[in-house]
Amino acid sequence: MELPEPVGHSVKARCPDCGGAIAVFDFKDSGRESGYIVVDRPHEFNGKRWSSIHYRLLRCAGCGRGGLSKFHDNGSQTIELEDFYPHALQAAPLPATVPVGVQKEYREAELCASVKAYRAASTLVRSALEKTLQANGYTAGSLRDRIDEASADGVITASRQRRAHEDIRVLGNEVVHEDWRHVTEEEAETALHYAQRILEDLYDDRRTVEAVLVAKKRINGTNHESEAQ
Repeated sequence: MELPEPVGHSVKARCPDCGGAIAVFDFKDSGRESGYIVVDRPHEFNGKRWSSIHYRLLRCAGCGRGGLSKFHDNGSQTIELEDFYPHALQAAPLPATVPVGVQKEYREAELCASVKAYRAASTLVRSALEKTLQANGYTAGSLRDRIDEASADGVITASRQRRAHEDIRVLGNEVVHEDWRHVTEEEAETALHYAQRILEDLYDDRRTVEAVLVAKKRINGTNHESEAQ
């Protein structure tokens, strides 16, 4: 996830109300500052000495959504941005035929990742994968078995099979069942990336995939486009 970038006292960042598009959050509206709090306190941040901490209200130049920045000032026109709210990821494009329940699970995983809740994101991606396979008729056995069956049927590639195991299933299992460990931003983003690719495999050319699923007796071919709850 790209870090927000300071533009003077304004911030360039992704806006969730603009679909995750990059926008400038201005600290002024019609020439007037929106408001701020300054905490005058000598301190260290990122190995540097600063004289004050600023909290500023900002406004998206595109949609008008509010934002809040926290940055450090040393009184000599040098500032350093520490944090910005709202956090947002660019929403990944999903095929329109993806079941609504799966879409919602995936979008919530994106939301968790956007606020750096990477453990929560990884478990939701795993859940989205499991619901996806269930919606396509893979209902028996463990998630490991369902991934392997989907690959054997040819609806996901061997490469996707490996990624589904290594980057989604195993990661989610470690979070849920193993001792606590830190999940990195890269791990969460990789899981989201390959879950999106699997959804594209299954739903971009839905008619062709359904023909395979019917031939393999995974689904019956009659009105199977339902939500995965």
